Amino acid sequence: MAFFDMLFGARRPSRNRDNALQVAGSAGAQEAAYLLRAPTALMQLSEVEALTVVRFMQPTRYRAGTTIIRQGESIDTGFMVLVLEGEITVESLMPSRVEPVTVNVVGPGSLIGEMSLVDGAARSASCTASTDVRCAVLDREALEALIAEQPATAAKLMTAVAQRLAERLRDNRHKLQVYSQLVQTMQDEIEQLMPTPQG
Repeated sequence: MAFFDMLFGARRPSRNRDNALQVAGSAGAQEAAYLLRAPTALMQLSEVEALTVVRFMQPTRYRAGTTIIRQGESIDTGFMVLVLEGEITVESLMPSRVEPVTVNVVGPGSLIGEMSLVDGAARSASCTASTDVRCAVLDREALEALIAEQPATAAKLMTAVAQRLAERLRDNRHKLQVYSQLVQTMQDEIEQLMPTPQG
């Protein structure tokens, strides 16, 4: 799609969709659709919509220790991962630290990578398989196919992803406000313990 090429540049290499979770009645597809609708993923989707999306996803496995997403990566950003089994550690590099900080540990029913799938920007955190992981991957090529073949479901998917990102933004804003209040309280206490000399 020219629109996607214009927004995101070069596409991720094509995956073989013959292995995709295409059989709506299969146990694997049902499990993936159920987890796609989990509160940690995209619960706004109906069961039918989730099964439709799952048809376009690629089943994938990662061994423990595999870096699935690397912070700062700006080339291979066109995919998101739905965790079906196992755990993934989400880490972020901070300017003042040598070692990355663990931001979260996610398990079945969690999505990672959806922000870069939407905007094509560099990855904001690293995601490493803590255990062997079984997952379903939606890449940009599959998303384009979903848009072409099932535009209503694709629109609902993108709306659900946008809502998820908005919730995360609000949560981060709240955390920043709490952190700001904490810093101000500590500053006030320091000033009481060590008053500034009057000139």
